[in-house]
Amino acid sequence: MGIIDLIVFVGFIAAVLFVGLYKSKGEDTHGDVGAEDYFLAGRGLTWWLIGISLIAANISAEQFVGMAGKGAGLDGLSVSSWEWIAAITLVVVAFVLLPYFLRTGITTIPEFLEVRYNHWARLVMTVSMTLILIFVSLIGVIYAGAIAMTKLFSEFGTEIPLPVACWILGGLAAGYVAVGGLKACAWADLLQGTALIVGGGMITYFAFQKLGITNVSELVDATGAAATVDAGAGAMEKFGTLNESALHMDTPSMPWPVLIIGIWIPNFYYWGLNQYITQRILGSASLAEGQKGLVFAGFLKLLIPFVIVIPGIIAFNLYSNEMAEGANIDAGGNVFAMYEEAQADPATTFVFDLDVKYAATHPEKAAEISAFNEAVIARAGEGNVVKKAINAYKYDDAMGLLISKLIPKNKGLLGFVFAALLGAIVSSLAAILNAASTLFTMDVYQRYIRPQAKQFEFVTFGRICIGIFVVIGCVLAPMLVNFQSIFDYIQSIQGYVSTGILAVFIYGLLNRTGGQWAGVIGIVANAGIYHYMLKKHADMHFLYSMSVCLGVVLAVLVVYGLIFKSKEKVVFSSNTTMDLTPSKGALYAGLAVSALTVALYVIFW
Repeated sequence: MGIIDLIVFVGFIAAVLFVGLYKSKGEDTHGDVGAEDYFLAGRGLTWWLIGISLIAANISAEQFVGMAGKGAGLDGLSVSSWEWIAAITLVVVAFVLLPYFLRTGITTIPEFLEVRYNHWARLVMTVSMTLILIFVSLIGVIYAGAIAMTKLFSEFGTEIPLPVACWILGGLAAGYVAVGGLKACAWADLLQGTALIVGGGMITYFAFQKLGITNVSELVDATGAAATVDAGAGAMEKFGTLNESALHMDTPSMPWPVLIIGIWIPNFYYWGLNQYITQRILGSASLAEGQKGLVFAGFLKLLIPFVIVIPGIIAFNLYSNEMAEGANIDAGGNVFAMYEEAQADPATTFVFDLDVKYAATHPEKAAEISAFNEAVIARAGEGNVVKKAINAYKYDDAMGLLISKLIPKNKGLLGFVFAALLGAIVSSLAAILNAASTLFTMDVYQRYIRPQAKQFEFVTFGRICIGIFVVIGCVLAPMLVNFQSIFDYIQSIQGYVSTGILAVFIYGLLNRTGGQWAGVIGIVANAGIYHYMLKKHADMHFLYSMSVCLGVVLAVLVVYGLIFKSKEKVVFSSNTTMDLTPSKGALYAGLAVSALTVALYVIFW
């Protein structure tokens, strides 16, 4: 990275911090509504701030690096379903859930459960969600972000220890969110979210440019085979021909039934009920502003695959050899080492799954491993073998390879792209810290410990929480490098919470007379059912498991509601002076976003 890139990088980060803190300096945290001013930006966020802030909070290193890697790998374009289905989800949240939330004047999503059920439902949701935010989301984003940061900087000769990277990211995020609250987050996100989309667009541009000028003999198609496209073809023709098999939405990793019954569950939880995201829409200046912001975010979600997934697909066309080298390095120099050890052990019970792209281009090796597997199964019995994957390509290197090899150096562009990536990580961390501190302050400290405290005390307690939470995250995150299996495991913990929360909200909105303990029962029952599904049906796609959990929990709540009914129907009365007039323009735009989503599925199915 040259001096010009470094200046741009440092200047952009400084600008983000300055804008966030400057725009939040007018907060009246000592006033009568100090906590609302700090935690919800004084309920004054406009639609464009909401929309971009939602995207900035959502996209982090896990998405930027991980989705590009999925595109380069076996998923291809189908990984885009997480983005495109979210577009429709955001439209539904805007017109189905948001009016209830703003009408009741809630500060946190769990507070709505107290309105519908009782304070115990609110407490159970708060505690479970706070634990998930800190011990899954926070440490996961810090870890993934620090890994991405260290690898990108190492590409240019700058070595940053992983713990140092963790503290840099955590410190940047905690610094401005602790001082300025949600308003600082939103304004910083405006710059960082814009930079994320522009930076991704730049990577896409340079990827297509490189594809167009690269000799066909140096390219591979999406299956890993040598390119068979016409030598005189342009970039778009090369892309379409080389990646015909990757440009489809129905794949083994994302089968079509999942798109109908499974993927909606985490989407509705994440975009409609997760404080980490919904804090921005609870801070809307009006219902119309919130609806327009959500629809705007939905439109931006349609663009994300074109600046993250598509470049990842091209990265494999260009740099499959480098990805193979990366896999060998990670495997200690030989990805087949475990297989070779198993060959030498006549009592082995290991069988091996070879990367299908590698198998397609190395049929002799694939046949050899297949014969070995058959021999082991015949001797040991199919139920007694242990499957191991041979990962011949390191797909997650896709984004790093594109940046290091394609972005012009010492012209400011590389510094800008680096700043966009760092900003994406910091925005997500700031959103998590802000949400966790809000939950613990308003749903625990205010509700149970100091309900009569002054507003500034709540703000101060929230800032203390941010400090404690970021220290926990920065201390624990580096430990995940030695416990990758634990890191993989904790990602599945989301299912212990998300499906149950979604179920009690669905039931609570549709049935206003069901007993007051339905909220607690639904959340607790889901944890048990999900645990059973993971243990007894480990081979089932996790989205199918979540679908089963949702159906069973709703059935349990229906039975409970028939037996234990409230005497009076719950009414979600208005508890706000906010303008609750819906936006017709947002409704029409939302229908257009939904139609565009369907069109994308028709085109790429």
